[in-house]
Amino acid sequence: MRVYVPLTLSGLAEAHRTGELGTGPFAAYAVTPALREWYASDDVEELEYAALSRAALASLRLLAADPGAARRRVVVAVDVPEGAAATAPGPEADPATLGEVSVAAPQPLAKAAAVHVDADDAQTDVAAAADALEAADGGDDDAQSVVDGTDDHELLWFATQEIANLVGQG
Repeated sequence: MRVYVPLTLSGLAEAHRTGELGTGPFAAYAVTPALREWYASDDVEELEYAALSRAALASLRLLAADPGAARRRVVVAVDVPEGAAATAPGPEADPATLGEVSVAAPQPLAKAAAVHVDADDAQTDVAAAADALEAADGGDDDAQSVVDGTDDHELLWFATQEIANLVGQG
């Protein structure tokens, strides 16, 4: 099963240093039955993109909680063994947890399929969105518009061999 793990660049650097993603159990995003129903598509690529987008929003939440982190969203795509990820408990249709899964144990970074990271030119918009996230969660439409503005920035695809360069260790 492919899962999308939300991180920050410093979180990616830690995973690179230790060789593992997460400390288990940890949250990730995947094509769950609820996400499939919400997105109303049978196209696997579209569903995977929806799960990636959910993970990008979770990465933004990590950035909002860590003002010192570089303002670039990071998502690692990794294939986990069957049974390693379970749908998060709680209401399946809750928009806040759509596509969220719990990965039971740390996963080897070597099993990652790819890393998705914002380009440098997204940092201003991502910083503004991280600052606006709390107000957006509170129902502020203007703040939500700022958060939605990050959708204008596609996450770039990087091979796992490029992680050292991404985190400044290569």
